[in-house]
Amino acid sequence: MVSRANGAAWASLVAGVASVATLPLAVYLTRFIESYRLLDAGYAIPVGAALGVLAIALARRARRETALRLGRTETRVGTARAGRLLGIAGLCVAAAAVVSLAVYELLQSAGGGGF
Repeated sequence: MVSRANGAAWASLVAGVASVATLPLAVYLTRFIESYRLLDAGYAIPVGAALGVLAIALARRARRETALRLGRTETRVGTARAGRLLGIAGLCVAAAAVVSLAVYELLQSAGGGGF
């Protein structure tokens, strides 16, 4: 049986991986779906950010519950740490995507409509 702390740690890791992979996957799919343009991949930004926040919250919960238990906790702490770091990385990817879309829109409005 998986304990709640261990389950939260693994869920944090899965959410972190999904957070990091969301935007690259959305951009990759634009190459194969004709009706899906590169700018449409921007709709994946909130999904990636939400998964990043979820990964961080689950990692925090797992670490808090692990701190209350005695015994072998190294695996749970390491898994929760990896989930937290991946969640932070996913938030950074989402922030970079927001900045790139903002710069694109700024260039479009400045008269560079020929992009």
